[in-house]
Amino acid sequence: MNGIPDVSGIPEGWAGIPVDALDFYEDLAVENSREWWQANRARYDGSVRAPLAVLLTALEDEFGPAHVFRPHRDVRFSADKSPYKDHQGALASTVQGMGFYVQVGADGLMTGGGFYPTGTDQVARLRAAVDAPRSGQDLQRLTDVLVAQGFELDGDRVATRPRGVAADHPRLALMRYKSLVAKRGHGAPPWLSTPEVVERVREDWRAVRPLVDWLTEHVGATEQPRRR
Repeated sequence: MNGIPDVSGIPEGWAGIPVDALDFYEDLAVENSREWWQANRARYDGSVRAPLAVLLTALEDEFGPAHVFRPHRDVRFSADKSPYKDHQGALASTVQGMGFYVQVGADGLMTGGGFYPTGTDQVARLRAAVDAPRSGQDLQRLTDVLVAQGFELDGDRVATRPRGVAADHPRLALMRYKSLVAKRGHGAPPWLSTPEVVERVREDWRAVRPLVDWLTEHVGATEQPRRR
């Protein structure tokens, strides 16, 4: 970064992601209820959703439009019936469920990229591409670079190894993944509440672009029909 934030497309006076966005989620953790949310809805809109929308609009020229996820949790099959998520996330997609991610919560800002499967066929293609020498070695190299840059690899994994995969597979750690993301937690640095946050997120999304491109090429969107 050259030290000069790119403020093109940012409204005059915009001050980044306010500290109150983090405080909002700290307070929500104490009382995660519909009553508390309704009483604090204007605070959510002003401190969380609106600043995030400005951030995403400023990045749209390079990464495309982003989808801001619903704040409500799906509690139908969960023992935890807390109605609201403990963070606000957004995804600039290359295909459904895959792309560039940003999140704000009580712990601060998190950035990253990767995918969570929307169909089992994607997991099969991921493992086939990891297994293939050329594409698998490419993924190993680019994930090694991301880890060296301070990103953390994360995702759902099998406990040991997938069925039929040899214990001495050269990329066994990658073969275990059923979803794959690279993420970086920033906490609450001084630049979070300044326009500089745009370029900080842009830098991280540029860093994870090789991973997102690899996943888009070798895994892609699910080809399975949507459940009705």
